Amino acid sequence: MKLFIINSGSSSIKYQVIEMADETVLAAGLVERIGETCGRLKNIAFPETRNEQESVIEQPIPDHHSGMLLAIATLTDKDKGVIGHVSEIGAIGHRVVHGGEDFRGSMRITPAVIEVLQRNIPLAPLHNPANLDGIRVAMDIFSQVPQVAVFDTAFHQTMPPRAYLYAIPYALYETDRVRRYGFHGTSHWFVAKECARLLDKSLPECNLITIHLGNGCSMTAIENGCSVDTSLGMTPLEGLVMGTRSGDVDPALHLFLKQNKGMDLEAIDTLLNKESGLKGLCGMNDMRDIHKAAVAGHVRAKLAVEVQTYRIRKYIGAYMAVLGRVDGIVFTAGIGENDPIVRAESLKGMEAFGVRLDPEHNWLRTKEARCISAPDSTVRVFVIPTNEELAIAREMAQVLRD
Repeated sequence: MKLFIINSGSSSIKYQVIEMADETVLAAGLVERIGETCGRLKNIAFPETRNEQESVIEQPIPDHHSGMLLAIATLTDKDKGVIGHVSEIGAIGHRVVHGGEDFRGSMRITPAVIEVLQRNIPLAPLHNPANLDGIRVAMDIFSQVPQVAVFDTAFHQTMPPRAYLYAIPYALYETDRVRRYGFHGTSHWFVAKECARLLDKSLPECNLITIHLGNGCSMTAIENGCSVDTSLGMTPLEGLVMGTRSGDVDPALHLFLKQNKGMDLEAIDTLLNKESGLKGLCGMNDMRDIHKAAVAGHVRAKLAVEVQTYRIRKYIGAYMAVLGRVDGIVFTAGIGENDPIVRAESLKGMEAFGVRLDPEHNWLRTKEARCISAPDSTVRVFVIPTNEELAIAREMAQVLRD
């Protein structure tokens, strides 16, 4: 069965076509600049008997409906397409950022599910409306095809109240659902299952710390296969230092900036989400550029790496205290998978906690999942490439079987 995976943004649609018989990616693409003067589609096809083929189309794409039709036309093109007809699509999966407390797992999309997603818009005002746009367009075009919503927040719904509640008036939780939700759930779930496989255990036997480091960053403490704490909060701003997001700051910073800088809430939100993190510390948010600058003597580039990895190290220590026994630490996503410096600095000085890296394995360049800890490390350390689209596809297949 061929599955069509969709991740809709406010002005973009990211997609993949996966053949679930062997979990092969047939095509991947991005429709972007929707609603702008000139839109763009980039599609990469992986035909069975040919090398990958890249197609780029630039033309006005006024709305998500037009963008979806353009993607489908590309996927079914007789020369460059990977499917003969849209009827070959057996099901459609949607990545949905926020399911609130309503969804503890993936769900078939029904009018009732759409109603709940609309009710959750206040929890994710930038993401859920775009996700809903993608769902409505897909349901219009593929009216007879089952559709499944997979939620970034669902994996973290096993957190206990002591981990997800904020120490603010309880009424705000009861009336407005103010609490920690966590994100990157499909990534944490995917690499946790892969880590369990590498440990030759079932996931419910494992206590793990999973570290997702990209432009957005998060960590999760996993006890007996379930998320019991995570660093992102009610929004994707809390926790680790990220590319342009601050992570943890004193909550009174908002009042300070208003009183002393004359900034309103919108300006402060922009500062913390788009002008902070690594970019705020050194003016760059691409870790490759930061490392080059640090080697060249850029003091604040070196400082940015130190601040980020120090924060990661603090969270590792905290989650070790939460879990008691840790079987594995997993690094994943763009930085986590490709940056041996960040991995080494994040684990520096943790030998007393049973964490020892093998420097040669840490610096090994490969896209394969691998163990990078020393033989005498009591806590094993892994680099495991994430694959959120495949995680969504597997979730869809399970939902459709149930």
